[in-house]
Amino acid sequence: MAAGTTAAAVVMGGLPRFARAADLPPVSESDPTAKALGYVEDATKTTNAKYKAGDDCTNCQFYTGGATGRGPCQLFPGKSVNAKGWCVSHTPKKA
Repeated sequence: MAAGTTAAAVVMGGLPRFARAADLPPVSESDPTAKALGYVEDATKTTNAKYKAGDDCTNCQFYTGGATGRGPCQLFPGKSVNAKGWCVSHTPKKA
């Protein structure tokens, strides 16, 4: 085996595995960070005055999942949030 091939194998073996939403446990509304951010699984059920009709995780810049189900959120590393959830850190995605 050529030296370049060996080096490539070592580098390839060291690449991180990216977590999929299915691999991430769901964040609970009782999680300390979730409580601090007023996270709710259903945006329409929040009573927080900062909520604007139509806002949910799918249109927030911190959410990187799909339009339905659950997905990763940068504010909850290692956990998934509901696509239709909401928290006080909601920041509309840039166009």
